[in-house]
Amino acid sequence: MAVYLVTGGAGFIGSSLVRALLARGDRVRAIDNFETGKRENLEGLFDRIEFQNMDILEFDRLSQFCYGVDYVLHQAAIPSVPYSVADPARTHAVNLTGVLNVLRACRDAGVKRVVYAASSAVYGENEVQPKQETMLPDPVSPYAAQKMAGELYMKCFARAYGLETVCLRYFNIFGPRQDPGSPYSGVIAKFIAQMLEGEAPTVFGDGEQSRDFTYVENVVQANLAAAARPAEDVAGGCFNIGTGRQITLNYMFRVLRGIIGFDGTLKYAPVRVGDVRHSQADISRAQQALKYSPEVEFEEGLKRTVQWYRETQSMR
Repeated sequence: MAVYLVTGGAGFIGSSLVRALLARGDRVRAIDNFETGKRENLEGLFDRIEFQNMDILEFDRLSQFCYGVDYVLHQAAIPSVPYSVADPARTHAVNLTGVLNVLRACRDAGVKRVVYAASSAVYGENEVQPKQETMLPDPVSPYAAQKMAGELYMKCFARAYGLETVCLRYFNIFGPRQDPGSPYSGVIAKFIAQMLEGEAPTVFGDGEQSRDFTYVENVVQANLAAAARPAEDVAGGCFNIGTGRQITLNYMFRVLRGIIGFDGTLKYAPVRVGDVRHSQADISRAQQALKYSPEVEFEEGLKRTVQWYRETQSMR
């Protein structure tokens, strides 16, 4: 039975990974300092996992906790472009020094493979769509630069120390347990929460900016595949994880309006510093190497997400 460690295990994506691993019978360890994660995301699971309230900047504790682990799914981060613009030093510490700590700890503990939550933000304002992994990075925010440097550390440790690493460039993930009240949350979580309360959500820009919105179950599938595929297919590699579709924020709002039964309109505000206009993934490399195939379409993912928020609200 394999032993997995999920960093950021109480986060939106991390807690989804914990659930998927437990469901298939793996042993799971998880760490989180609850800066962006929430204890309730792991409610009912603490007696089934080994959990430590820990910051990835605590190297000695992290190093000890990695012993006996086969695979690390590194999700811990401060995933916010605006926060990184406001406080690049703090986000650098977590998003980059934290990566180095994880890699050092995994190398010392003899971990087989590290799967890293990278970001499509590294592509920046390159107007070519869809984004391919061979494109030169062009970060326009500290967050994007930190994520790009994290990828380089992953590749460096693969070459210098023989530690198997896989980088997954996430494209705008959404789904249950994404906290709409958090400054780190994506636009879909905020829209749903506001619309369920009868409030008009705000778009920064004209709403025609587009994203490759990807339901969280697709990302879970990609992580599990990245840990399991033969080393010759994936080790040292970097893969886009999205759906290959471009969805504008205006279209996303229209679909949500129909699902929720919202009769209001959108508000528009000036574009934020560091935001990119368009982002779409070319997933052909992931399809080939990871055998990745996104199973949940955007519209279906929205329905499931709205249902979860409604059920959560009704229990409060």
